[in-house]
Amino acid sequence: MIFINNSLLIVGYAALALFIYILIAFLVGTIKKNNAIMDIFYGPAYFVVAFTSLYFYFVLNETFLIRQLIVTILVLLWAIRLSTYVYIRNRGKPEDRRYAAMRKRWKESGKNVALKSLTKIYLFQGLVVFIVVFSVLWINIIESPQVENLLDFTGLTLWIGTLIWIIGFYFETIGDYQLYKFLNNPNRTKKVMDEGLWKYTQHPNYFGETTMWWGIFIIALGVPWGFITFFAPAYITFQIINVSGVRLLNKIHEGDDEFAEYKRRTSTFIPWFPKKKK
Repeated sequence: MIFINNSLLIVGYAALALFIYILIAFLVGTIKKNNAIMDIFYGPAYFVVAFTSLYFYFVLNETFLIRQLIVTILVLLWAIRLSTYVYIRNRGKPEDRRYAAMRKRWKESGKNVALKSLTKIYLFQGLVVFIVVFSVLWINIIESPQVENLLDFTGLTLWIGTLIWIIGFYFETIGDYQLYKFLNNPNRTKKVMDEGLWKYTQHPNYFGETTMWWGIFIIALGVPWGFITFFAPAYITFQIINVSGVRLLNKIHEGDDEFAEYKRRTSTFIPWFPKKKK
């Protein structure tokens, strides 16, 4: 019972820390009149939950395990990379058109833009963060304080999950880098990026993103009842493929013959060898 109470307490601390962090992001975005700020704050929000849960687990138990430390470091590496990339990509540019459209729509309908921004953008994304990071949170609150055997099943889940995460990190990092170089090349002669990792999947960055969270889920399988966190990677995969990522980009490029040909010969999501050009 004490262990359960401690776990719930840690969840509460993590949720509170995330809420405060989201409010800070909201204040910055409101002051700058640029809600795209949340895209920069988004990655580190995951680390806020991971670090807070690890810290309070240590405070309450006076120890932590390598599994907890590793997943927290993995989230930190991902958060730093994503936040840095988004900052560089958005630096000096006006508010992203998605957020600008929301702002315009709310303003024209006479709604409170600040309140709508808080609920529809910041708090909503905070909720998404809490759902997706739940495998990490579970690892950091449920883990037994006993020393792990890194050669049994729990050890295998740690190494296999970490390897899968590294593969995902590679695809997301290299995919984003290749796309950034392509879009910022003043001498490019084509509209569609179809080289490097983009030759094997239309969305290497999104594939990498989901792969990383599935890797962390595999790590969570080494924790009692860790399988119940299946919903975390499943949710982000569904969102990326069917809502905010793949589907949205396909809609943007509707009617583009060059993109249509690229879609015909290139795997939609999971990397695979491309078909021959017509």
